[in-house]
Amino acid sequence: MDMTGCGSSEPFALQVIDDSMEPEFKRGCIIVIDPDGVVAHQSYVLAMVENGYIFRQLMLESDRYYLQPLNADYMHERREISPDAIKGIVVQQAGATGRRKDRKSYLPSNDSN
Repeated sequence: MDMTGCGSSEPFALQVIDDSMEPEFKRGCIIVIDPDGVVAHQSYVLAMVENGYIFRQLMLESDRYYLQPLNADYMHERREISPDAIKGIVVQQAGATGRRKDRKSYLPSNDSN
């Protein structure tokens, strides 16, 4: 299923539609998803859950994968997933205003030290 109209490995953008990932991701902000991004503990990911897509933080615990919201009001929605449910990682955020100063990158650092 191609929900974006993009090639399977091309980054694409989505708009955050609720407050479950606040305070880091406010309702209305734009996130850029890389389908080929490297998954790591505490990455922000897009995953397929129950025939729908969900945006959450990935927590890796004893070789198990969990999705959890950042907003404490939604912590009851924490759930375990299989690794193949992950469809991409968030690599950038743009604020609802679209201003350059509101952009934030989530790419892993390339420090070799």
